[in-house]
Amino acid sequence: MASSNSHAAVAAKNSKFRVLSASLVGTTIEFFDFYIYATAAVLIFPHLFFPASTDPTTATIQSLATFALAFIARPIGAAIFGHLGDRIGRKATLVAALMTMGISTVSIGLLPTYAHIGIAAPLLLALCRLGQGLGL
Repeated sequence: MASSNSHAAVAAKNSKFRVLSASLVGTTIEFFDFYIYATAAVLIFPHLFFPASTDPTTATIQSLATFALAFIARPIGAAIFGHLGDRIGRKATLVAALMTMGISTVSIGLLPTYAHIGIAAPLLLALCRLGQGLGL
């Protein structure tokens, strides 16, 4: 009987450690993504996704607006994935949220620039950023 109780205590401790570790990894990836995007939004995206005829300050502000979209989409994503987590299970919902975030992030890296597809480039960037916010 004592062996069974100690085994249950170890399993509970391992479970808490796994949850803590998974939360730490997820939060680290989330904030790393935000820091990388913020840096790119200031240094790179104004030149790639917004017209050259625009004032550099305006292009930077437009780029930072795409950064803000994810913050707007976060509560919406929380409501959607929270509801799905209750309905279909948290594990499947976590996978769906991570896939949404991952696909959106990879898509941003593969987007053509304003010089290639015009106004569709910043619109696609905004769409991908909304996907990141929903998945976050």
